[in-house]
Amino acid sequence: MTPSTRIPFPVVDEVSRHCLQEEEPETVHIEVHLPGPLDQARLRKAFLEALHRHPRILMREAPGGRFRRRYEWELTAEPDVEVVSFPTPGRNALRDARTRALVEAPPLTQSPPIRLEVVEGAGPAEGSEASDLVGLHPPLQGRGELRDQPPPAGSQKPTVLFLTINHTALDGPACLRILATAAEIYGGKDNSPTPAPTRTPDPPQTPETPSNWARPARVAPGTPEDSPGNGLLVTELPLPHRPKGSPYTVNDQLMVATALTIAHWNREHGAAPRPLRITMPVDDRPRDTTMPIGNGTRLVEVPFAPEELPHDPTDMPEFLSRTAQRTRALKSLPRPQLGHGASLLTAPVPPVAWRAALTRGLRRAAAPWTSTTLLSNIGRIPYPLDFGEEAGRAHAVWFSAPARMPRGLTVTTASTAGRLHLALRWSRALLGHGDGAHLRDLFEHYLHTTEVAP
Repeated sequence: MTPSTRIPFPVVDEVSRHCLQEEEPETVHIEVHLPGPLDQARLRKAFLEALHRHPRILMREAPGGRFRRRYEWELTAEPDVEVVSFPTPGRNALRDARTRALVEAPPLTQSPPIRLEVVEGAGPAEGSEASDLVGLHPPLQGRGELRDQPPPAGSQKPTVLFLTINHTALDGPACLRILATAAEIYGGKDNSPTPAPTRTPDPPQTPETPSNWARPARVAPGTPEDSPGNGLLVTELPLPHRPKGSPYTVNDQLMVATALTIAHWNREHGAAPRPLRITMPVDDRPRDTTMPIGNGTRLVEVPFAPEELPHDPTDMPEFLSRTAQRTRALKSLPRPQLGHGASLLTAPVPPVAWRAALTRGLRRAAAPWTSTTLLSNIGRIPYPLDFGEEAGRAHAVWFSAPARMPRGLTVTTASTAGRLHLALRWSRALLGHGDGAHLRDLFEHYLHTTEVAP
């Protein structure tokens, strides 16, 4: 094995590797709904070619001695396993695929640490089911709930693609880039990313922000469940209206809706008001074929003091503008992915096993200061994800991020075909499925309250 085939773990990967827990796997789930069927052999060939066009994804954790000073990724010429699978179609196939995406992380010891399941014939009946682990709320009149779009004329087999990613190695946007390449190879249609919307640069500002020294609020416990792991609820909502010329973005509206949802939930459950801190991933990578594959986002924390949350609709425009100033300032600050402390913690001076023990200890000690929740807004899906005439173009794409304690709740959003696709994922040690449904209702309500004139 030549040295060039091994890559030291980046900081994000090493910290995640130190803190793995079997009861709550670090998986990212991506769910892509297509209106038509896919050919099995053709899809396998296209996805394999996509892996070869992005060879950084063909990696596994290299074995190492007890006193090694770092973990390393070992690049492979071919996958170690069959990445694409086609589970037997059935009444519960969609639900079961979601469950597997939460509880079965692709092993780091097999290249690549990603799996693609293709659920064929997933119709509206499945879309309305709920289970104790995952589910979709049944459609309600007048609400922006999930609606399975009818397949095109002549097609009776809509398809759902499930990508399950080991988050220690990869993130959602990188794997979506792989899928876009596979779609282009399979369908022969251009899947280049659409240009990102441009914003006029704002003059440098230093907005007032609450202190980060106070312990942040935790999501109040709801009705925890006995079994470990994560629960998941996905739903489709209208994109929030934003008046033309507004000083804030849809991302700011989502941030405000998340803060108000958690504050409302905590009040209902008798928690004392505390500052909220919401972690927000920021991804500056290009979306074309030059996109670096791996964990490429950096994390910033957006703080909110209890007294600044609006109680009157007339206060909402000012709060949205203040939030926009805060998020733009945080995005513009140069910062390592996990902060300067993580860079020091992963310096390859002592053996990696010693650093792992120290990292786990510090994580437990810092749990009370961990942010309240994580809002990951993927934004508008930049790729058509067009698989050709028969399979068609994706009309819904959901992501979900891990929801381990002490946060215990993550909110992930993306938009496709002019609709907002929301995933709430929670630790079952904190919340139950009914809690997830209530949080979804609160989020929808508060997102609607952000649709105000400046």
